[in-house]
Amino acid sequence: MTDLHTADHARALDAADPLARFRDAFHMPRHEDGEATYFCGNSLGLQPKATREVLNAELDYWSELAVEGHFKGRLPWMDYHEAVRDGLAGVLGAEAGEVVAMNTLSVNIHLMMVSFYRPTPERHAIVIEAGAFPSDQHAVESQLRFHGYDPKTALIEVQPDLPGGNVSMASLERVLAEHGERVALVLWPGIQYRTGQAFDLAEVARLARTQGCAVGFDLAHAAGNLPLALHDSGADFAVWCNYKYLNGGPGAVGGAFVHARHATATLPRFAGWWGHEKATRFQMRPDFVPTPGAEGWQLSNPPILALAPLRASLALFAEAGMAALRTKSLALTGYLEQLIDARIADVLEIVTPRDTAQRGAQLSLRVRAGRDAGRALFDHLIARGIIGDWREPDVIRISPAPLYNRFADVQHLVSTVEAWRDTR
Repeated sequence: MTDLHTADHARALDAADPLARFRDAFHMPRHEDGEATYFCGNSLGLQPKATREVLNAELDYWSELAVEGHFKGRLPWMDYHEAVRDGLAGVLGAEAGEVVAMNTLSVNIHLMMVSFYRPTPERHAIVIEAGAFPSDQHAVESQLRFHGYDPKTALIEVQPDLPGGNVSMASLERVLAEHGERVALVLWPGIQYRTGQAFDLAEVARLARTQGCAVGFDLAHAAGNLPLALHDSGADFAVWCNYKYLNGGPGAVGGAFVHARHATATLPRFAGWWGHEKATRFQMRPDFVPTPGAEGWQLSNPPILALAPLRASLALFAEAGMAALRTKSLALTGYLEQLIDARIADVLEIVTPRDTAQRGAQLSLRVRAGRDAGRALFDHLIARGIIGDWREPDVIRISPAPLYNRFADVQHLVSTVEAWRDTR
């Protein structure tokens, strides 16, 4: 090993890391007598230590104030969802009125499609990427069937055309050039969950809108991971979950973005009373007058105990800043890439694009020896407290999250894989 590949070098990188202190703001999972090495923020982010305090505060208000908690306390529940609005807007590159925390990702996909998937006999197809996450696949197919269309002909999947199963913008452009006149909606991921490929969302939106298609983004793996510019992208809508990189907790409340140009537009939607304009909401009138902006898509009053953990995490994002987090994220994945190439390239193939503009915190690693060896390696890592994520048939996803992962964690992972290889 060169000096750059040693544990001492990793510790030196950590010592010079301006974001190192944020690791202490999180509870680290345990393994035997010490901390686990956690690389699974792409599935579930770690718990901020402040979470217990913010949750306990709401429990105290509930016990002491009961229904009056809607109007009293430090953050009255009536407007509690607004306490995370600015933080989410900052992370997502949106205007405050364009975002709302509500429901969960799959529910929000359906709600957004009610408004933005408006099929006609001539234009009713939907474009997604091949191998989309089931949240998108199932939602899209069920919406097509609901409107009387057959997914076999109305669902257009853009096939990968690059190494590692990645998709070029040229491939999407070709599909839209061929089918654009019959496409009603392009639903595209910010990051493809299996490969870890990140996409130029502004370019996706441009290609879709050039063909007259509505465009929405599933940002499940991009929110809190990549610096985003949703407002500038021109997308009609976006949805995401807050339990991955945004550390909102298991099953956390999700989020939705609706572009400002639709803020007061008359759009079909499934209405609920919390989406009614605030000034007259409690007059209980039968007619629905939507709140301008994304909040007009709310159905029910906000889940206070689900929103509180998100407040704790967003405070850390605001303090660290997305630009600084992205800088560290690139350094972490770059270091992992460097160590894999130098020491275990015979074991693992990086399928995520090498171009850093096309990836976030996740590197998807294909085990060269196949499924059985891959599963054996994954189990070996888990047994030693290194927590990643397995995807059939032969991919291990490793996601160093810049808020709490260290360069030493990356070094430890590679050394453990190296030791496993050398004993086989």
